[in-house]
This record gives sequence, C-alpha cells and structure tokens, in this order.
Amino acid sequence: MTILDLLMIAQAAPAGDPAPQPNLLMQMFPLILIFVLFYFVLIRPQQKRTKQHQKLVASLKTGDKVVTNSGLHGIIANVKDGTVIIKVADNVKLEFDRSAVVGIEKSEDSLPNS
Repeated sequence: MTILDLLMIAQAAPAGDPAPQPNLLMQMFPLILIFVLFYFVLIRPQQKRTKQHQKLVASLKTGDKVVTNSGLHGIIANVKDGTVIIKVADNVKLEFDRSAVVGIEKSEDSLPNS
C-alpha cells in the first residue's frame, strides 16, 4: 500500500447514513426576512412619498407659493395640464413641469394668529 492509497481511504466518506437535510423553509427564512425588511425600510416609505407628491401636484392652483426641485421659489401664475407657469419676479414667468414642484410654502396670511 502506498501513501496515495492511504490518503484515498482516509478521505473516503463513512458508510453510515447521510446527514439529514435541513427544512427548506428554514433555509429560505433569512432570504424572506431580508425581503420583508427591505419592504418596510425602503419600498413602503418611497411609495408613501410618491403618493404624497402626486396629491401635492394634483392640488396646485393659481396663487400658491411653491418651491421647485431646483430650489426656485415663486408664485403660480397659471396651471396647465402638464405644466405650471411660475412668477419669480415682476414680468418674469417660467414654465415648469408640474412634477418639478416639490413643496407649497405657507404664506403669512394663512398662518393662525397667536
């Protein structure tokens, strides 16, 4: 018998019963847990922000003080189907997509007096 034969015998698997396989559900549990975590941490909050932005864009009306995603502050002069015209200074009006509006500023006259 050579050393090579001894090594082959030593590495051979025992003739006993094979080890039982773990339950498939237990193997998939970490993957399911990661998906649920991603849903509650990333997907669900993004869906809420999207719905809130859609509601804001739908409620735009002439005279609202708004902020665009580029940081431009102005007053809505006209609302069209897909765009709004924002007045930023005297005789200066710019046309933006409605989705570019990210916020409506609260005006001083709409704040309750304390």
